Parts: sequence; C-alpha cells; structure tokens
Amino acid sequence: MAVGVETSLGEVLGGKGATKLRAGLDLRTVGDLLHHYPRRYQSQDALTDLASLSVGDEVTVLAEVRSVDVRPYRSRRGWIVSAVIADSSGGTLEVTWFNQKWRADKLKRGQRGLFAGQVGEYRGKRQLTFPEFVLLNDQGEPSGRDRRRTMERFTRSLIPVYPASRSVASWDVMNGVAHVLTVLDRIPDPVPEAVRRAHGLPDLDTALRMMHQPDTYADVAAARRRLTWDEAFVLQVELARRRTVANSRPAIPRPVRPDGLLAEFDSRLPFALTAGQRSVGAEILADLARPHPMLRLLEGEVGSGKTVVALRAMLAVVDAGGQAVLLAPTEVLAQQHFRTVSALLGDLGRAGELGGAPFGTRIAVLTGSQGAAARREALLEAASGAAGIVIGTHALLQDTVQFADLGLVVVDEQHRFGVEQRDALRWKADTPPHVLVMTATPIPRTVAMTVYGDLETSVLRELPAGRAPIRTTLVPSAEKPGWLERVWERLREEVAAGRQAYVVCSRIGESPSDPDAVAPPQRVVGSLEPDTGTDTESEDGGRTAGVLATHHWLHTEVLPDLRVGLLHGRMSAEDKDAVMRGFAEGEYGVLVATTVIEVGVDVPNATVMVVLDADRFGVSQLHQLRGRVGRGDHEGLCLLESMVAPGAPARARLAAVQSTLDGFELARLDLEQRREGDVLGAVQAGRHSRLRLLSLRRDEELIALAREEARRLVAEDPSLAHHPDLAEAVQRMIGEDRAAFLEKA
Repeated sequence: MAVGVETSLGEVLGGKGATKLRAGLDLRTVGDLLHHYPRRYQSQDALTDLASLSVGDEVTVLAEVRSVDVRPYRSRRGWIVSAVIADSSGGTLEVTWFNQKWRADKLKRGQRGLFAGQVGEYRGKRQLTFPEFVLLNDQGEPSGRDRRRTMERFTRSLIPVYPASRSVASWDVMNGVAHVLTVLDRIPDPVPEAVRRAHGLPDLDTALRMMHQPDTYADVAAARRRLTWDEAFVLQVELARRRTVANSRPAIPRPVRPDGLLAEFDSRLPFALTAGQRSVGAEILADLARPHPMLRLLEGEVGSGKTVVALRAMLAVVDAGGQAVLLAPTEVLAQQHFRTVSALLGDLGRAGELGGAPFGTRIAVLTGSQGAAARREALLEAASGAAGIVIGTHALLQDTVQFADLGLVVVDEQHRFGVEQRDALRWKADTPPHVLVMTATPIPRTVAMTVYGDLETSVLRELPAGRAPIRTTLVPSAEKPGWLERVWERLREEVAAGRQAYVVCSRIGESPSDPDAVAPPQRVVGSLEPDTGTDTESEDGGRTAGVLATHHWLHTEVLPDLRVGLLHGRMSAEDKDAVMRGFAEGEYGVLVATTVIEVGVDVPNATVMVVLDADRFGVSQLHQLRGRVGRGDHEGLCLLESMVAPGAPARARLAAVQSTLDGFELARLDLEQRREGDVLGAVQAGRHSRLRLLSLRRDEELIALAREEARRLVAEDPSLAHHPDLAEAVQRMIGEDRAAFLEKA
C-alpha cells in the first residue's frame, strides 16, 4: 500500500491507534501526525527540571522514583498509591493513583521513567493524578512489559516529548510517528533543489526524520530551520502568485486631471501636507494611473493624516469618472468619516444642493441601522453614480448595494475585516477596482511581509505640523488611591478651562449597579487584591470599571455640575451618532465610553484620556486610544489607571506605553507579547494550519529570504506548472475552499 501525507492514519496504524490520536489530538492523516512536532527533547542523561512545571500543563517528564506509598482510604474501601519522583537538583513532584493498587508493584525506589499527565495541585503541592508512565532500565530502554509497548526510540540519546492530551501520552505519538516513518513513501518536497542548495537545507524527508528521531541537537536545529523554511516559502509563493494575478488583470486607469476636484481641493487646504503625505500620495496616484489594479496597504502613526491621503486618492478617481467607496468597521467610525470628509470638501461635496459647487460631487453614507428612506436615497445615489464617494459599514457588502462605476475601494482599519469581507466590494465592479487598505496600527516588517505580502506597502511616520504633544502617566490606584481622586480633579480643571475629556472602560456592565462592573471607588475601597497574574484576568474576581456604573457615578457624585455623555456599542446607531455629534460640538465636557472611540474619532478640543483598567487593553489599543487627544492646539494627557501590582506582566506593558509615543516600537512589543496565532491567523486556513514553527518575532531574516526566492520562482513559473510538489503544498496550505475564493478574487 502506498503511504503518503494524505493517507488516513487508520490505514497505517489500525483502528484503535488511529481512533486514539484522532479523539485525543485531532490527528487524522499521516501529514497531520508528521507535522505534530515535538515540543522539546529529553536527554537520557538529564532529568526534567520539575520546578519549571506549571499547574495545568500537560507534561511528560523524565524523573527518578524516590519513594512509594500505599495507604487505604480512611472512610471507605479502596487504596491510594502515591509516589514521589525527583529531578537531579532535588526538585520533587507527587504522582497519585486511586484504586489502582497494582501500580505500586511496578514502581521501585531508584527507577527512572517517563511520567505523563496534567500538572495539578493539592494542598499547595503540585502533583500528577493518574499519570501514564514508562519505566526505563539501566540502558535507558523501556523495561518489562513496556518494552513490548514501545519502539526502539528510547535507544536514542534524545527522546522527543510531544504535545499530548489527557488520553494520548507523548509516547503514543512517538510510537505512531516511528511506525509511519518505516512505511512512508517518498514525501513530495515543495522547496526546489536549487533553493535548498542555495540555503543549505536538507530535503524534506531527511528533515522530518531528524525532527522526530534526532541523534543530536544539531539534527534538531537543522530540521527545524528546514521545516520553518517550508512554512515561510510556501506562504510567500502564494502571496507572490496573488500579486502576479492581480498585476495581470486589467483595471481602468484613473490618471490625475490637472484641473479637477483634486486640484481644487489641494488649492483650498488650510494646511500644508507633510513630506510623508506628499510622497505616499504620489505613490498612490501613480498606481491609480496604471492599467492594473492597485493593491496597497497604507499604515501609519495615529494622527499622521491617512484620511487626507485616502480622500485625495478618492478625488482622483472621481475626476476620472469613477466612484470611490470607504468601508469602516463601525457605525461610529463611518459617521465620523462622513463628517470629516464633508467638512474637508465643503461645497465640493454638495453637488446639486443649494450652495454646492457645480463641478463637485456628492457624499453618501450607508449603515445597517439607517431608516428606510435614508437607505433608499443612499442606494440610489450609489447606483446612479450621483455620489462619487460612498462611506459605510458592512452594510456596503450586501447584494442590494450597486455602483455605477466603482473605481476605488478604501478599507479603513482593515484588520477588523476578513479577507473575504475586504474583497467582497471588488465583485461589485465590472472591472477590478483599485484597492487601498489602511491601518492606524503600525505593523512590524515581518507581519507586513507575512500577512500582507500580497500588497504593496506605504508608511506614514511623520505627524502634521502643529500637533500637540501627549503626556502619558500610569495611575497605580491599588497602591495610591489618592491618585485616582486627582484624576477626577484634573478632568474638572480641563473642562473649566473650556476643554474636554474621555473616560474609557473595558466593559459595559448590565446596569449602573452591576456588581461585576462597578464604579472606580468601589474597586479601590472594596479591599480587593491587585492583579499579579495574567494580562486578561484580575484576581479581583473580574470586578472591573463598567461604563454604565462609571457614567452614573461621575454624573451623580463626582461631576454633577458637568455634562457627562455616555457611549457604548449597545446603543442604537442614532443615539451613538447623536452623542458623538454632541461631544464634537461641545455639548458634553466628559464622554464615558467603551472602545467604540478607539479609532477615527477626531475632536480637537479633547485633551484628556482616562483609561480605567488599562491592563485589560492591548498595547496597540492603548496607543490608539491615546491618539484621540492632543489633536488640537493644547497638550494631550493620557492617564492609564490600573490595579495591577508592580512586577506583573501587565504593569510592564503599561510602563512601555508610558515610555514612548513611537507606534512602531510599540507594535514590535505588541507582537512579542501576543500569541503568534492571533497574527498568523489572517493567512491560515483549514482544520490544521501548517504554520507551526514560523515565528514573526524570530524569523525576519528567513522570511525575507523566502520572500525573495518566492518572487523569483513565481516570476519564472506563475502557474507552478514546473513545480508540482510546490503547487500541491500551496493547495494544502490554503485549502480547497480558500483556493476557490482566491480564484474568484
């Protein structure tokens, strides 16, 4: 029987073994098993450092039996078998079995073995309950009955330790891999021989065998580098193919008109464009003039002027007879864009209205909560071409939305949209439109190369002249509750001076009296323990500042003489828009909100940003929130309130945000602290991702090399007709459904 990577494990291992691996680890094919790489390797000469184990970990440890105890239950029939296992430094771990007295007959003091299970805790001591184990003899081989249950794997100096589960031990995986490798046929190698030779890479078959059955750590390093290359190279080939396909398709050129709307808009601008805005604008306008669709990512610092750059591109397309659409992730942001663009264009955006410029255009807005009449009007203006610029939310993706001549799609905060959503608007054009995607979250180079590798990238780092500086201060309310009192005094001072402030909460709360979403003083005074643990869960039982409770408390007790607005995602679109409009017009001195104000909100008079429970937010999110102030003539102040204790990981993260305004530096920090899957998920598809080893933090040089090799190969063989093994690997990576979507794209 031929055995390949797509062969079912049932055909190779038999029903019982395959069922166990499928149920315990969701491994179904030979490829799934071979890509289930060891987590680490255990040297026969070194016992596991037991002190490094954490409660909840599924572990396989190599340790020595120090003692064995058998005792009856006190109040009922049965026996408890417990043993103490130890490492070479004296660290110990208790292993326990209930009503399995026969286990004691197998364990002898001084024996070494592999013990597998989940680390638990009982009366302050870590333990393994009902662990599986394999005892080793003096030669490091399985002893007794275990010799028949295992393979020759234990004769090697390095024992692979695999990610396991409650029902599947590491050696179950090890045995399955060993059997598969004895019957496996030639494995198709996606990396061409010339590329392997140029970069000193072993072939795939050799790499997989070294990964699972290494003799030395040098074997492991060589195998890991080759398999990481596979992941980077196959991905970059697919991204290069997307670029090639996009560049081969026709698009309607939209060259700049010297006497059109864009020229008039530029002549009226009350400020000078930054050097970055001019440079990026020139790149985009050059792309629009080409007969192939632009696919460009515009990233930049908070407040760097991306909206103006995008608007100039939209006006160029309108000048060329087309329409432009701007897709925003929230109604608050869509309405903000509508107001901003309307204000920037003035009479140029009110064609056909009293006082509108006769050579101008119209701006339509389309959101999911619009009334029927407003929606019909917006749909008609988009379909007829009367609206040269259409701004909206996901409502733009519906089948009923049509355009007369869609020439440019602008996607703001594109990381909030899936690729399918991002590209859905492209199907609404007869000819592929140009696409500009924007993000205010600076992206590290490795992320741009890996996740957005099918796009050309433009970067805006420079802030417009006159932007006020922003000071950031950490408010450790658990240690210094008086500081929080000073925060509210500071807000009052700013409002008294004619300015405004935001107060941001991490949750809404069911009501103002919700005990789990309380006002700040209730958290501080309530003798709660500060968070000393993870970034996402406090040891205060989840009692965090809720927007409803905080608004009620500020409005009735702390700032009763001020107008305090409330904004959160559960409000109707009309109410949210009314509140934002009122805040922008100065109706409210303080706005208590959730993160709906994170991006796009531009109120130059707002000077203070208070973030409660700042440890609950990510680095990039805090940087975005901070960017809502300091947008006018006065200095901005960002106050990050938190109850986390000194030394906690979240405290270090807040200190980093406090120390710099450089969004690109913070983006690198954010990448280091986030799970890789959160980022790489944007390019993965299918039940089992093949991106197991590639690290955006560690592998920048490797990704760059793979990118260049992929570009060179695809330029010579766009269809991969001469590289069938590579084509097959690409197909497996993106999945059949994904491939069909990309073909439509």
